[in-house]
Amino acid sequence: MLKVELHTHTADDPVDRIPYTTTDLIDRAAALGYQALAITLHDRLLDIQRLVPYAADRGIVLIRGIERTIEGRHVLLLNFGQQAEDVATFDDLARLKSRNAGLPGLVVAPHPFYPSRTSLSGRLDEHGHLFDAVEYNAMFTASVNVFNRRAERWAARNGKPVVGNGDVHRLRQLGTTYSLVDAAPDPDAICEAIAAGRVRVESRPLSWIEVGKILPDMFITNALPRTGGLASGREQGQRHDDGGRGSRRRRRPDAPAVAIDDTASNGQQESEATAVLVECRPR
Repeated sequence: MLKVELHTHTADDPVDRIPYTTTDLIDRAAALGYQALAITLHDRLLDIQRLVPYAADRGIVLIRGIERTIEGRHVLLLNFGQQAEDVATFDDLARLKSRNAGLPGLVVAPHPFYPSRTSLSGRLDEHGHLFDAVEYNAMFTASVNVFNRRAERWAARNGKPVVGNGDVHRLRQLGTTYSLVDAAPDPDAICEAIAAGRVRVESRPLSWIEVGKILPDMFITNALPRTGGLASGREQGQRHDDGGRGSRRRRRPDAPAVAIDDTASNGQQESEATAVLVECRPR
């Protein structure tokens, strides 16, 4: 069984401000015993080829992915080619799946019932046939887990497997919820196994202290004004994510955020989890 994370963001993300590089994420995942990791930036496919040897040296298989905004809703497209970046409508998604019929691409519904404008919600019923799996999201507590329970019920009714994902925007989120997949350590094999249901979710609830550290950090960082002195996500990736080649100064994984893309307008998209801070407060 492989320990797998299928929903992560890094400093190359064009929408959210992420305070760590892809190599930082790989290092942390390796320390936690992961064997496979998907990098799923918002609306941008990261070129992972230069990072594959770096990850492999640490026992990790990288899976190409993207968290694509489709008609305003977030969808994880895993192990597809560059055409995944062009999917803008659910009709486009249907064409993508048709063109890749028989190939091991995976479509996952992330945080489908969380209280965010980017969650699929009722659109999942409308387009459920296009999805291969449903996400069990790490942002929950022992007393509030209604959103994941709805996802589990939907998956059971529709015969879809459930995958455990961290939706990682901060390194401290990695490791509380993940998937165990019965597959060989290969992107195609992993996606095929998940689609066939050979996957199990492992998770633990967050404490309210953990929630109180993660969400305000994400919300405040994304709300900060953008300044010309900050590097874009693409520039940050070029400096830091060189697959371990060449000399570079490594900052701490939890260092303050320095990576944004100035082409993305401030507040263009909210992080999926920020609304949960309100919905999941202790009663």
